[in-house]
Amino acid sequence: RFVGGSQRIALALAAELGEDVVRLGAPVRALAHRDDGVTARADRGVEVRARRAVVAIPPALAGRIAYDPPLPALRDQLTQRMPMGAVIKCHAVYPEPFWRADGLTGQAGSDTGPAKVIFDNSPPDGSPGVLLAFLEGRFARELGTWAAEDRRAAVLATLVRMFGPRAGEPEAFHEQAWAQEEYTRGCYGAYLPPGVWTSFGRALRPPIGPLHWAGAEYATVWNGYMDGAVRSGEAVAAAILQG
Repeated sequence: RFVGGSQRIALALAAELGEDVVRLGAPVRALAHRDDGVTARADRGVEVRARRAVVAIPPALAGRIAYDPPLPALRDQLTQRMPMGAVIKCHAVYPEPFWRADGLTGQAGSDTGPAKVIFDNSPPDGSPGVLLAFLEGRFARELGTWAAEDRRAAVLATLVRMFGPRAGEPEAFHEQAWAQEEYTRGCYGAYLPPGVWTSFGRALRPPIGPLHWAGAEYATVWNGYMDGAVRSGEAVAAAILQG
């Protein structure tokens, strides 16, 4: 865990690079690529010219950028076949981590759900107490269509089953449905349905002219995780510098 949240990594990098380098609120909509470089066109009239571009988003999102010329067919077909996973992250907040007094770690797994993976996500000082519950896969897709209060009740019912009646009375309840986010459209990452890797996998990592691909989905070690994202970024950066 990162105390203060893993976003601290991105914030620290942004601070080091400076406001004149990091452009916020300007998502890239189009990439015009030629042998001698790339022109990225973004919202708010932002246009950036560079010798190379690293597209560091999942394939499904990368496929929504307009490319000129269009991507090769195999690469585009791959982006159409690597969907994002479905996860809803739920936090139940209590005055204190009461489960610890009962000799429980706060970590649990369930084979029935709907919340199948649960962690103690309390801050280091133990105040407040926080139970983190994940709705994954079909449970996230199904409960994602429910009213918020019904989804909350279903998650708390799982926590009560694991940790007793006090788990059903949190002071606050927060959730994040990643599939509803415009710039993720799912979580934890992309996955390959049957047959996709063998038919289209060879188009995943190779650059296309000055366009390079990086991120957790492109990692050869710890694919789909933050560790893999860092490894992928380092590998692509090294390849560009050597090229």
